[in-house]
Amino acid sequence: MTTESYFGEGDRRMRRSTTADQIKELILTKGLKPGDPLPTELDLHEILGVSRTSIREAMRTLATLDIVEVRHGHGTFVGRMSLSPMVQALVFRGALSPGDDLQALREVVEIREVLELALAETVVAALQGTENPDLHDLVNEMETRAGAGQTFLDADRAFHTAMLSALENQLAGQLVGAFWDVHTAVLPKLKLAFPNDLRQTAKAHGDMLRAAEAGDVEEYRAAVVDHYAPLRRSLSNA
Repeated sequence: MTTESYFGEGDRRMRRSTTADQIKELILTKGLKPGDPLPTELDLHEILGVSRTSIREAMRTLATLDIVEVRHGHGTFVGRMSLSPMVQALVFRGALSPGDDLQALREVVEIREVLELALAETVVAALQGTENPDLHDLVNEMETRAGAGQTFLDADRAFHTAMLSALENQLAGQLVGAFWDVHTAVLPKLKLAFPNDLRQTAKAHGDMLRAAEAGDVEEYRAAVVDHYAPLRRSLSNA
């Protein structure tokens, strides 16, 4: 590769980065929200003063980050800004290296537990004195399935996301949900058994809910620790 071609490629990467940054700045300055349409490629060419090729490359980059959404035949829109790109990267990280995969999963589990413990006071304050029949139904479903020796991943995720949906801090719920998705996606790839003590895990969900409704932060934290104990044992014995 010649010096000229090397620096030419570097220039192209810089333009691509700059164009993507300009589009992000445009979204912010115009106050656009997820789902709002973006200017056409031709309009962006005129607004930003960059080539249409650079715009297309920037859009591809932003689409992988869920910052924009390209709907073929309809145009380009502001994306949902979800955490799915982070989830995909962490899943890949957790399953990539056979020597590190268990440690990666342990780290994800640790982050999940730390987040839930850190949010304990906020969750309890939001649920204290409330009645939550839908959450109790999920607990009953988990306990029934655990009694039959069956896993309950869907009900488990629904429980955690519903618990956090009462919070004003939407990012907290998204982060907990994202790490939950990483954990459950990585676990089968590592060929690990799910925790044997499903009953303890199911019961801990009920204890978390009852403690939150009663306004007992310490009991809530204790239930969170009980919730993760079987999984920690499973990983330590793997």
